[in-house]
Amino acid sequence: MITAMFVNLPVANLKNSVEFFTALGFTFNEQFTDETSTCMIIGENMYSMLLEHAKFESFIDKKIASRDTAEAILSLSCGSKEEVREIAEKAFAAGGRKVNDAEDIGFMYSWAFEDLDGHLWDLFWMNPDHVQ
Repeated sequence: MITAMFVNLPVANLKNSVEFFTALGFTFNEQFTDETSTCMIIGENMYSMLLEHAKFESFIDKKIASRDTAEAILSLSCGSKEEVREIAEKAFAAGGRKVNDAEDIGFMYSWAFEDLDGHLWDLFWMNPDHVQ
């Protein structure tokens, strides 16, 4: 059974990415950090390895996707609408791009941003009473 998830993301400048995600409230595991990569703690057993391009490319035999393409949207479930708004607004203030306007459909609230490297993050809250 799978016990944790690590999402590897290429970043152009590790220092800038760490500053960006720190501004959003994320922390990093120093045990898995060096001058070219770091382990961002997203939640319990959820991590993102931020890898400078050369290091990321050492694991693959393909090109890194350009900023004008999208391969995935990383969706993060938040504890409340307020938390969604708080993190999204921090992302915009730290230089992230607003992907869309906040969407409130009653039982679910979401807002997305693009980080400094063009990765798409969708923050959402879903009313637990709505989920069966």
